[in-house]
Amino acid sequence: MATREEMDWTRYGTAVRELATMVADDGYRPDMILSIARGGLFVAGSLGYALGVKNLYVMNIEYYTGVDERLDIPVVLPPYVDWVDLGDSRILITDDVADTGHTLALVRETALAKVGEVRSAVLYQKPRSVVDCEYVWRYTERWINFPWSTEPPVVTPDQAAHQVLDA
Repeated sequence: MATREEMDWTRYGTAVRELATMVADDGYRPDMILSIARGGLFVAGSLGYALGVKNLYVMNIEYYTGVDERLDIPVVLPPYVDWVDLGDSRILITDDVADTGHTLALVRETALAKVGEVRSAVLYQKPRSVVDCEYVWRYTERWINFPWSTEPPVVTPDQAAHQVLDA
């Protein structure tokens, strides 16, 4: 049995279109899509086009520092979402994977205090996730190799503008 789930760009296109169909078939019409950066950015943009949603927002969360390496708790990084005038909004939170679910839980709790309705859509959900997402393309226990994160960066960690927080 392979230890990793492989997703290439072609499979991603199929997966995100099927995920969008799940949301649409459920009758959920989000006013905005809230992406969890970074992996959720791809999902948010794709779902935005498929669902006709132009209002895309981003929450930057630092949690994973490597393969199965993470901080003790997720940390919200700037810039921060401006929640003004979103009281009755329907929000769709997107991410690539609900692994432990702690990042999704933080974003969901933050959003629930500010808007009318919150649902989540992910490509993959793992059994240990503390959040059970409403829309999931696949369930897996494996580590996922996504097409946007399989190749190493073209700069060294020392050359990057953002330095990973200490674990």
